[in-house]
Amino acid sequence: MSNGSGFTIWFTGLSGAGKTTLAELVAKELRLRGSRVEILDGDEVRANLSKGLGFSKEDRDTNIRRIGYVSRLLARNGVGVISAAISPYRDIRDEVRRSIEAEGGIFIELYVKCPVQVLTRRDVKGLYRKALAGEIGQFTGISDPYEEPLHPELVVETDRESVEESATKILIELERRGLLSPADEVWQDMFQDQRHEALNLEIG
Repeated sequence: MSNGSGFTIWFTGLSGAGKTTLAELVAKELRLRGSRVEILDGDEVRANLSKGLGFSKEDRDTNIRRIGYVSRLLARNGVGVISAAISPYRDIRDEVRRSIEAEGGIFIELYVKCPVQVLTRRDVKGLYRKALAGEIGQFTGISDPYEEPLHPELVVETDRESVEESATKILIELERRGLLSPADEVWQDMFQDQRHEALNLEIG
């Protein structure tokens, strides 16, 4: 990042919307440009920092507060943080924002938007099918609420945009805010390679 300061990009959205995929792509590019970056993935945090927590609102809020706390510590030490967790409740997302901004940190709420109908069709892990059948309780977007951000800094629509298009929007926003140096040939080459790989898969 151009000024050496940390920031937090807070990816929020339903399960399967593409948060982790985008987080990994964006983090890879940030590292290529010399930034120190850490990803706080919701599933990994639950497995390592939030073992034993369930999916009640209280437990979900506790999990998100923990992610927010780690994000705040990293960001104030000059690390770029990418949080990729559902974080379904607006009040706790706003609480995390306030805690980070209170220390002069930069908080970017990024809504990874995708309709439940599309996610149900994708349903790679079969989770939506099980939730709709009542086999999984407290499932966000089905039996538990998801509160959309009211004023996110950025929205990517993964049912309408390719992964490349969404990642590009995010990187451009970071450049616009002076948090990332302008794109260079490395960035263009990375996405060109992805295009070739996708074409080869289609042809094969």
